[in-house]
Amino acid sequence: MSDQAHIQGIPITELVEQFGSPLYLYDGDVLHTQFHTLRNLLHPAIEVFYSLKANPNLSVCTVLHGYGAGAEVSSLTELITARRAGVPPQDIIFLGPGKSRAELAACLDEGVHAIICESVDELSLIDELARERGVTAPVALRVNPDLAVRGGGLSMGGKPRQFGIDEAQLPSLTDVRKSFRAVRLVGIHVYLGTRILRAEVVVENTTRILALAERLADRLDIPLELVDVGGGLGVAYFDGEADLDITTLTSGLNTAIESFHSRHPEARLIMELGRYLTAPAGTYVVRVRYVKASFGENFAVADGGTNHHMAAVGGGSFVKRNFPMQALTRLNEPSEGPWHITGPLCTPNDTLGKNVPMPALRAGDLIGVRRSGAYGPTASPVHFLSHGYPAEVLVQDGRPYLIRERDQVDDLLRRQPRHPALATPQTVGATTAN
Repeated sequence: MSDQAHIQGIPITELVEQFGSPLYLYDGDVLHTQFHTLRNLLHPAIEVFYSLKANPNLSVCTVLHGYGAGAEVSSLTELITARRAGVPPQDIIFLGPGKSRAELAACLDEGVHAIICESVDELSLIDELARERGVTAPVALRVNPDLAVRGGGLSMGGKPRQFGIDEAQLPSLTDVRKSFRAVRLVGIHVYLGTRILRAEVVVENTTRILALAERLADRLDIPLELVDVGGGLGVAYFDGEADLDITTLTSGLNTAIESFHSRHPEARLIMELGRYLTAPAGTYVVRVRYVKASFGENFAVADGGTNHHMAAVGGGSFVKRNFPMQALTRLNEPSEGPWHITGPLCTPNDTLGKNVPMPALRAGDLIGVRRSGAYGPTASPVHFLSHGYPAEVLVQDGRPYLIRERDQVDDLLRRQPRHPALATPQTVGATTAN
């Protein structure tokens, strides 16, 4: 039995030797399994849109679109990424509570399937931009419903939020929208929460969203050409958690979808998935630089930390919980006690793992933070201490591909021109006479 971890038969040590560390590795086989296992069990009437916020890497988006995913985007760069990945405009929706004028203009110019509108002011701006272009803007209303999510890691409905328009405020739109002649309301979007791990909760929430969409369509006299039920499918990270039972999930969802679809066969149904598709495919790999003991506790100081993987800090949690971690170069050695796995940053918060069972670590060992394919470097303070982005590598069909280059010093300084009034900097390594 090998003492080293592999991806599609390639030792991770070889990948680190080729691409360096810290390093994000993505397993294309896992991306394929995550997408197709769910897609093959889901009712054909509901479409899967990839939420780029989870991992906006162009190659990851390209792979998932190749499997059949549309794109849910929330910035101009994400929109352009989706288009460069080959996603056609009719399979893109754009959402977010603070869209800029330039972003809304790009949505109209690209011809995305729908802009998900989150306020009356935004609706007014969309109308203005559409009038300027002589087009009609397809808009779905994001609703902040009276109901709240159950069993979610992060609730996004049923309380004051920057997201969406409160359900109670929607009747007032009946008169307001008459002045927005360049806007065509096409449906409803509701996103209740994220990281839900209980199948029955997802089924219940989806059923309630579909019923809410029907009620609102009747009340507001708008067609149901589009209903986005959000997503929120969770991934188990921590001890005591279990992944969603996909068979139970799809069985319940398909019943609700079939019932709705039979009443509204022309409605386009969308489920947004990000974390669920990409998290299990990713491993954040760091190399131990130093080991030390402090007040009787063991520390392994690595070359990467929370600057690349802020999610591992456990932000928003009262108790630090560890992502699954492995000593990648010493898989078969028994644990010899707990270790704190820390990074190179000048803050005690730079802790990837606390009291992690590990073999007796040494400088040079590789440690992998598993299930790290979502909310990694782009959701982290990568420029803290000016370390920059790590490299990202996708292993697809047994071959590794560099899909993001590592930031170098010149990359970080290129966008910092010196003011001409400032003195010429000293040459690196030069000394100044007293």
